[in-house]
Amino acid sequence: MATEVGPVQAVEAPPLRPLNIPNRLAGTPKQGPKYPIKIRNASGQEVVLADPVMTRALVALMDTHAVIGGAACHWGGPAALAEIMASIHGVMFAEKGRPWHEAYNFVNDAGHTENGVYALRAQYGFDGMTFDDLKKFRSIESKLTGHGESHLNPEGVFISNGPLGSGIPVAQGLALGDKLAKRDRVTFCIISDGACMEGEAKEAMAAIPGLAGRNEINPFILVVSDNDTKLSGRISKDSFTMEPTFAAMASLGWNVRHVTEGQNLEKVYQAVEQAVAEAKGDPRRPVCLWVKTIKGYGVKETEQNSSGGHGFPLKDGEKIIGFVEEITGGKTPTELKTWAESLRKSWEEKQAAKKAAPASTGATVKKEKVQAGFARAMTLAAKEGLPVVSISADLPGSTGVAAFQKAVPGRSFDIGIAEANMISTCTGLAKTGFLPVADTFSQFGITKGNLPLIMSALSQGPVVAAFTHAGFQDAADGASHEATTYFSAVSSIPHTLAIAVSCSEQAEALMLEAFRRLAKERQGGKEGESAL
Repeated sequence: MATEVGPVQAVEAPPLRPLNIPNRLAGTPKQGPKYPIKIRNASGQEVVLADPVMTRALVALMDTHAVIGGAACHWGGPAALAEIMASIHGVMFAEKGRPWHEAYNFVNDAGHTENGVYALRAQYGFDGMTFDDLKKFRSIESKLTGHGESHLNPEGVFISNGPLGSGIPVAQGLALGDKLAKRDRVTFCIISDGACMEGEAKEAMAAIPGLAGRNEINPFILVVSDNDTKLSGRISKDSFTMEPTFAAMASLGWNVRHVTEGQNLEKVYQAVEQAVAEAKGDPRRPVCLWVKTIKGYGVKETEQNSSGGHGFPLKDGEKIIGFVEEITGGKTPTELKTWAESLRKSWEEKQAAKKAAPASTGATVKKEKVQAGFARAMTLAAKEGLPVVSISADLPGSTGVAAFQKAVPGRSFDIGIAEANMISTCTGLAKTGFLPVADTFSQFGITKGNLPLIMSALSQGPVVAAFTHAGFQDAADGASHEATTYFSAVSSIPHTLAIAVSCSEQAEALMLEAFRRLAKERQGGKEGESAL
C-alpha cells in the first residue's frame, strides 16, 4: 500500500550534473586494420574496413590456443557477426575530433561473440593489442576473457556481458544518462535473436521506443543478429519462431530496417551508416537493424550444423590448417598460415611424445560427468510411473537432461532462452500434478530464476532443478557465469532444498529420491519442497 503523504513543496536544487568519472576505454586506433578491405558507402565513396574473413581466421586461431589450454570457446556467433562488427567499428573509428567513445556507446549483449571483437580490434592495434595477445585468450594471465568483463578489461569493455539479454537494458540506461547529461552520443547495442527471448530484453525492447517517443533518451541503434540458432539447435524447431517478435518491433515504435544479407559487408555497412543518420535525425524513433545472418559462417560444416557451431569444433591443432584455409578460401596470409602450421606442428610433437612414452600399467579410470546422473534419475522415475516433465531453456545438452528427452519422448519442452519463464512454467506444472524439472547453468537458475523460485515456494508448487556449472570454473566462461552465490541465494528460500552432488552416482540417487519423496508427500496432502 502507498504511504499517505501531505502536499509536497518543490525545492530549489542546483542543476542536475553527473559525477565526473573518467572513461577508461582505449582511444581511437591511430592505424588502419592489418588486413583491410575496401567497400563503398551509400554515397559511392570508398571506405576501408577490417576484413571480416581475417577476423574469422583469427578467431579460429585464438580459439585453438584456448582449447589446447583446456577452455571451451565460441565460434558460430562471432563468425556470424563479423560483418556487423566490422561495419560498426568502421563507423565508430572514423569519428574525427574526439575519441570514438565520446561519440558512441558500444554494448555487446552477445557476450559469446566477444572473441570476435578482440580479433577485430587486434587488427587495428586497439589498446596496443597484438596477435600474440590473442594467443592468451581465456588464459588466467589475459584480460581477454571468454565473455567481456569490464572489471578486468576496462580499456576494451564498457559494459560486462555474458548472460543473454542483460546488455540491452544497460544500454537503455546509457542512452538515458547521455540525454540527462546533454551529451551528443549514439548508443549501439548488438544482440542475438536468442537473447531477444529473455524477459529483461523484451522489457527493454518495449521501454526504449517508449522513452524515445517522450524524447527522454539519446539516439539508439539496436542490431539484431537473426540466424534462428541457439546453443542447442534451431530456435524455430526446438522452441518457437521469433519472426512475430521481430515483426512487432515496428508497432512498439522502432524504425525497423531489414538487412537480408548479413554476410554482405557492403550492404551491412551501408545499413549501419543509414541507421546512424536516421537515429540522429529523429531520436524519437530508435532504429532496429534486423539482420539475417548465418551462424558458423565461413566453414560449411558449422554453417550446416543445427547449432551453427556454437562451440568451437576443433579440440586441438590437428585440423587447424584446413579450417583456416576454408575460412579464407585458400588465401590465408603468410603470418596466419605460419601461425596455423605452428599449432599443427605442436600437435604432431605431442602425438609423437605420447607414442614414445612407456605404456601405462595402471587401471583405466572411468570418467563420467555429474550430469549423466540426472538423465538416469529422470528416466528411472518415468519408468516407475512418476509424471516427470522436462522444461528446458536451451541448455539440456550441457546439463545432461537431453539424454532423458531422447529416451522418453513427449515429456519435454524448450521454452527458449528464458530462465525465469522456465521455472515459473515448472511451478504451474507442479500445481497441475506433474513433477517438473528445470535445467540450466546454476548462475542463471539462481539469479534470473530467484524470484520464480520464491514464488514457487509461496505457491506450493515445488520443482526439481538440475543446475550445473556451479561455483568457479577453471578457464571457462568467466565471472558472469560463475555461481558463487548459489547456496546463499537459494538456501534461505522456504521449502527449498539445495543439494550439492559430487559425482554422477550421487546425482542419480539423490534426484531419484527427490522425485519419490515429492510424489509421496504431495499425494499425501503435504506441500513438499523444491529440490535444486
